[in-house]
Amino acid sequence: MEGRPQQSGVDSQVVIPVDSITLEGNLTIPSGAPGVVLFAHGSGSSRHSPRNQLVAAELNRAGLGTLLMDLLTAEEERVDAVTRRLRFDIALLSQRLVGAIDWLTREPATRDRRIGLFGASTGAAAALVAAARRPEAVAAIVSRGGRPDLADEALPLVEAPTLLIVGGNDNLVIDLNEMAAAKMRGEKRLALVPGATHLFEEPGALEEVARLARDWFVTYLRRGGSPGRSS
Repeated sequence: MEGRPQQSGVDSQVVIPVDSITLEGNLTIPSGAPGVVLFAHGSGSSRHSPRNQLVAAELNRAGLGTLLMDLLTAEEERVDAVTRRLRFDIALLSQRLVGAIDWLTREPATRDRRIGLFGASTGAAAALVAAARRPEAVAAIVSRGGRPDLADEALPLVEAPTLLIVGGNDNLVIDLNEMAAAKMRGEKRLALVPGATHLFEEPGALEEVARLARDWFVTYLRRGGSPGRSS
């Protein structure tokens, strides 16, 4: 991994080995960051997602590290662009995230920092499954417009405090998040962004997502306390 010296933080492109492949990512760690948030993008997206980059920038300003990574190889992305199949392969996506979590726990720049997961759309389901498989490593989870229902049997096994953010006008996804939350035994909270639809394209909606995610991760990755009553 190449990047700026550790005393001034890290901002670098990284290559993450997972099983027999390698995945690319962008790792940013402000100096003194207590934790790093691994992003799991949604359907048909990548580490270049402007929505995730906006949230990542807000987390960086709050002093938290971020790892934006591709969950599919370049060849897999070309196949998925035609078939739209891999973006819903939760087992595959979660396995890639588990590999990235393991990588973070080994890397000198990140191994002593708490890990959070930020998942969007189908990436949220993959994040929850990965957290269930690595409960000792994942300290907090945030889902943006996610499909946590696709995590299915993993939901009761998730131990990390989880924030589910949904647009207030995204009625179907609200229902799916409520059903998923009911299956979760750990601390969870459902937060609705008033007037927002699925992609949070309304003025100020994505900024509200970033604020909610920032506060949740700061609480659990920096202070380690409770942000309030779960629902």
